[in-house]
Amino acid sequence: MAERSLLLVLHDVAPHTWADYQPLVQAVDALGNIPMTWLVVPHFHHRAPLDAHPALRSLLEQRLARGDELALHGYFHADDGPPPSGPRDWFMRRVYTHEGEFYRLSEAAALTRLHRGLELFERYRWPVQGFVAPAWLMSAGTRQALRRLPLRYTSDMQHLYRLPDFTAVAAPGLVWSARSAWRRSVSHWVCEQRRQRWRQEPVIRLGLHPVDMRHGRSRRYWLDTLGQLLEEGRRPMTKAGWLAAQEAGASASGLSWSQSSAAPGNSVPSSGLRSSGS
Repeated sequence: MAERSLLLVLHDVAPHTWADYQPLVQAVDALGNIPMTWLVVPHFHHRAPLDAHPALRSLLEQRLARGDELALHGYFHADDGPPPSGPRDWFMRRVYTHEGEFYRLSEAAALTRLHRGLELFERYRWPVQGFVAPAWLMSAGTRQALRRLPLRYTSDMQHLYRLPDFTAVAAPGLVWSARSAWRRSVSHWVCEQRRQRWRQEPVIRLGLHPVDMRHGRSRRYWLDTLGQLLEEGRRPMTKAGWLAAQEAGASASGLSWSQSSAAPGNSVPSSGLRSSGS
């Protein structure tokens, strides 16, 4: 049987969310060498600039030394654009999420924010290969901007996309919406159904959010699911590490990346099940 992998991804990493994640990270570390991908927000909601928080920066550098990955996750992680202009726009920006920072940006505006985020990574000498838009929502302008940058991948809820050509690679993900009791109940049921359906998938992503850590049910679910996937023999990897392994495998087989890609298409969908704050 071909090797199966799991990707543990922490969304919305910022100074004020570290307290939420700290107990979980300690529990994961106790399980052994399990690399994680940390989605870092440079200036969360305009009030928590990483430049002003050396303790968190030091922690992230320690995680890099352990083999974890840091990826850029928006810049402000806040939708500060003009008011919604129609029913669909209102739904996507006020019901689906309030944090779709890159959903309506022009190419120029997206490029400006992406450059600012990448400058922070460069300033602290943090390697970066990936960008994940808040709520996985990207405008056409954002996609064009990404084609102009030296990044290797972006993603949505069910795929990774190799840049700059947006070649899609199937990478199904589990994610909770934990803001209320009924959402947590539905999330538990949906994720269990999907996990069973994806038992033979080459990779499964676990997309964790800070709000998940504030409720016992969702926090236990992620630790239990991680343990079960490890017991099933899945290898934990970072997103960048897994993509590199796919490229190496395709090269060894004499295939091009697009021939070996598991998913068709070359654009990022801008809708799907919404998490609590991606």
